[in-house]
Amino acid sequence: MSWKIGAALLVCFAGFSLLAGDARGQAIGATATVESAAQIAGMEAKLADWPQLARYRAANAALPRAAKGEDRVVFFGASMTEFWGKNGTKFFPGKPYVNRGISGQTTAQMVVRFRQDVIDLHPKAVVILAGTNDVAGNTGPMTPEMTENNWRSMADLAKANGIRVVFASITPSTDFWWHKGLRPAEKIRALNAWLKGYCASHGLTYLDYYSALTDEEGGMKKEFTVDGVHASAKGYAVMEPLAQTAIDKALAK
Repeated sequence: MSWKIGAALLVCFAGFSLLAGDARGQAIGATATVESAAQIAGMEAKLADWPQLARYRAANAALPRAAKGEDRVVFFGASMTEFWGKNGTKFFPGKPYVNRGISGQTTAQMVVRFRQDVIDLHPKAVVILAGTNDVAGNTGPMTPEMTENNWRSMADLAKANGIRVVFASITPSTDFWWHKGLRPAEKIRALNAWLKGYCASHGLTYLDYYSALTDEEGGMKKEFTVDGVHASAKGYAVMEPLAQTAIDKALAK
């Protein structure tokens, strides 16, 4: 092969490579554009309704007023609350309990929707389970004091409206699959210790899920979880009687 032919072949090969590379680049660019558009749309939706007040607005409007003598209880929280009653689990059959959990929410978001999704439903008691997503930083970095202040705000709002308060411990975890590397176990223990003390000093009911679900490392026992963070049907089966005992205690005060 002469050097002229070889050079020509190299030029052709380079040309095809550039064309192929350009096509791949365009395809990647198009995919990135679609993904970016979806991300932007998602962010715009969150900004338009950051606390997700629209989520239960229609359900709240359709909910009849609690009957005389009815012990209505609102379960208020994030995914551990929302998922209760799904995936083969039952949410307190026969009880006048209302589930107002929204997956992924932090205590900051919950404070904003507390009036709409708790107070305006006129329950006798509220079971608040929150804090996992604060530790995970779902709405930005949060200090323990920020979580504690949001707990205080929800307790104040409930007490001002004659609603008994049950605070559930944050459930155990050693890692969050959506935000790895945070090592949350010790942070969860510390927040739970503060919450237990706060309940004791303010006449509130403390619901200890943590002790029943945790292993030696501060994670959730494998038989009680589906992903290291959320409860399995067996996990909810452990939680249900604990919750009912705490509700009975709160209503008896």
